[in-house]
Amino acid sequence: MAKDFDRIVDVAIVGAGIVGLGHALAAVDRGLSVHVVDRTSRPNGSTIRNFGHACISVQSGAAQVYADRSRQLWLRLRDEAGLWMRDGGGYVAARADDELRALSEFAARRPTSVEMIGADDTARLTGAASAVGGAHLLDDLQLNPREAAGQIVAYLESRGVTFAFATAVRTIRSGRLHTTRGRIGADQIVVAVNYDVDQLFPDLSAAYGVRRCGLDMMRVRIPGLTAPLAGPVLTGWSMLRYSGFATAPSLEAVRERLWAGDPEFRALDINQMYTQLPDGTVIVGDTHYRDDAIAPFQSEGSFDALLRGTADFFGQPASTLEVVERWQGVYAVAPEEFLVEEPLDGVHVVSVTTGIGMTTGLGLADRVLSEIYEPVGV
Repeated sequence: MAKDFDRIVDVAIVGAGIVGLGHALAAVDRGLSVHVVDRTSRPNGSTIRNFGHACISVQSGAAQVYADRSRQLWLRLRDEAGLWMRDGGGYVAARADDELRALSEFAARRPTSVEMIGADDTARLTGAASAVGGAHLLDDLQLNPREAAGQIVAYLESRGVTFAFATAVRTIRSGRLHTTRGRIGADQIVVAVNYDVDQLFPDLSAAYGVRRCGLDMMRVRIPGLTAPLAGPVLTGWSMLRYSGFATAPSLEAVRERLWAGDPEFRALDINQMYTQLPDGTVIVGDTHYRDDAIAPFQSEGSFDALLRGTADFFGQPASTLEVVERWQGVYAVAPEEFLVEEPLDGVHVVSVTTGIGMTTGLGLADRVLSEIYEPVGV
């Protein structure tokens, strides 16, 4: 009954990261009333700690479907919410012949979204000190992760979505959400808490094998750069990580050479990639390690390795690189890329369980809401 609740809405969402915000957008687009709760005072998790690189062009399977839809939604949010964004694509710098071969094999399967570029253009566009060629990822986007979530919150509020920050969830049942700020009744509840799914649905988390991935990241100023980066930059190490590259026959040769040539990078599981923010500083990253809990202690050796790789890539003495910030990222990882389940009637647990939340989260959320409210054959 209504008197049992402090608020009644069509959709209640737990979590104000990009997946939760994506569900709020999808719901309000369908004319539904929406209330979002988050235990922090403002978005403070994986959504603000990443590169801001929506790697649309390098996905495969379901991730590609979600990424393509996310791209449409990001561009819409740019126009409607006033997000800072670069839509000129991203780049991959090949620094060895085997990387160039694998990149060419990848591009041959993506003629509408990937364009090969020569060595001189690659060096000019990416800042790479040495490159044998590269690729332009035509569909990729870049945004400022530190600003985007807050701007989306403000935009959704202007459309009638209500938010309760600094609010923890006590219990979740079909049709009801008990929080530290009262009881909420909702036809549908979406739980989008990324790696913290084990705090609310531990059995589901265990069944999917969800763990936490800790990242070492940093932001640097590179005085020796002669021109701004044309867009986000990936490297051969990045090619080992994104599923779109996986079927390139030459990729295994890239893996063997990189692993043998830099055991420290391999041990740190580094994705060597760079994005430049509007103030000219460059986000550098990132290392990866997986555990059930991520220790707050970060090794200075990890940052030394990131600086070494950056100095080598841009052909600058490491001593000239000015470290502006260091931070720890955390996101959910599991054998599957996505967790989408309905453990209770009308309660949907949704998480991107790999490091592509900014790339796929909006599209995934739109798909989940479409399957709830626009079921096939009904």
